[in-house]
Amino acid sequence: MPSDEEIRIALRQVIDAEVGINIVDLGLVYGIEEKDGALRIKMTMTTRSCPLGELITREAEEVIRRSFPQIKSVRAEIVWEPPWNASMMSPAAKERLGG
Repeated sequence: MPSDEEIRIALRQVIDAEVGINIVDLGLVYGIEEKDGALRIKMTMTTRSCPLGELITREAEEVIRRSFPQIKSVRAEIVWEPPWNASMMSPAAKERLGG
């Protein structure tokens, strides 16, 4: 099973099209859990009204399947707690967005 860091590196391929920054640097990936070869990614969106939630979760699952074919199943799940805020972004993402 790949490490959390390897999974996060792969997830950097998933870009939030509204802002043009990957979901890891945006701070949208809250957690990665593995059990019996199945992977669960807990993530959020910047707002509940984000129209891209389904697209982003599907893309995250596809990236993991492509990058790590040994993983039996992968599911990206949107959670709303804790609520996302700008302090969760990486320094590079903050700089890019002028923060």
